[in-house]
Amino acid sequence: MTVQPTQMRREIDEIPHAVERLLTEGAGAIAAAAGDARKLDPRFLLSVARGSSDHAATYMKYASELLLGLPMASVGPSVQSIYGANVKCDGALCLSVSQSGQSPDIVRLTEAFAASGAYTVAITNDPASPLAKGTSATLPLHAGPELSVAATKTFVTSLVAGLWLIAEIKQDVELLAAIRALPTQLDEATRCDWSEAAEAITSTSLFTLGRGPSWAISNEAALKFKETCQIHAESYSSAEVLHGPVSIVEQGFPVIAFTAADAAEETVADVADALAAKGAHVFATTQRVAHADPLPHVRTDHWTTDPIACIVSFYGMVETVAASRGINPDAPRHLKKVTETV
Repeated sequence: MTVQPTQMRREIDEIPHAVERLLTEGAGAIAAAAGDARKLDPRFLLSVARGSSDHAATYMKYASELLLGLPMASVGPSVQSIYGANVKCDGALCLSVSQSGQSPDIVRLTEAFAASGAYTVAITNDPASPLAKGTSATLPLHAGPELSVAATKTFVTSLVAGLWLIAEIKQDVELLAAIRALPTQLDEATRCDWSEAAEAITSTSLFTLGRGPSWAISNEAALKFKETCQIHAESYSSAEVLHGPVSIVEQGFPVIAFTAADAAEETVADVADALAAKGAHVFATTQRVAHADPLPHVRTDHWTTDPIACIVSFYGMVETVAASRGINPDAPRHLKKVTETV
């Protein structure tokens, strides 16, 4: 009997093609928005997002601060939708990230930013959505239909679109070349074998770790464990986990540490080894560990794009964990594809 792949698995395998499509069809929108942003010369950036999209915005925050030297703050949509408060943001660049562009609270805060003088950019898979209609610029993800409840290709294309915009604003030739090389590298990342980690996840609790841009990926990984596997996963910066959270680590406690070939790699590897020494079963996307188990991973042509390859490999593993637990990752309990929050 042939077992049909889940919709989530099919969409994971589509990620390299979705990124290629974004790079081919999205260049004009990126260039126009980047040109406007350079003219604006913002002193700071703002983001509006929830869920996986908020994790993509966290990744963009690190990219903005590390590459542009501009601080970026996440503003809670309830500031406007529930409390009715207005944020002073004249001259700011606002990135609103939403795969559907439908949620009323995301739309309202973005509109409030625009009314206050911000240049607003919608990063969405639906260029006809209410969010896109109310912004200064729209960056369509070109991901194609995403039917599984768990966002995968829209998350990855959001990462690429946001980083691409920042690279174009900076006119960073090296990073732009690395972004263009991603489809082939992400195709390789879909085939990384994380089965050893999948087999080690037998409990209902675990940690994911990261630092810098990889911490955003850790946040997304923890969410995916919860929504597709019903596992209580908590994401921590490697700088924080040895404070209070380490107290719950016991023999065999699963930990997945995400890192890139950046300035944080050594510190994340050190923390991974420290947790392994305390009895945790730690897996890490680096070869610089002595006690943790290195995971197969793809290094890209730039340290800021490495985390994108890591999440693609992770998605394949978490879909396997869900299936091994008899859970359909395409339709997790209590969840629907689009959540419209007021």
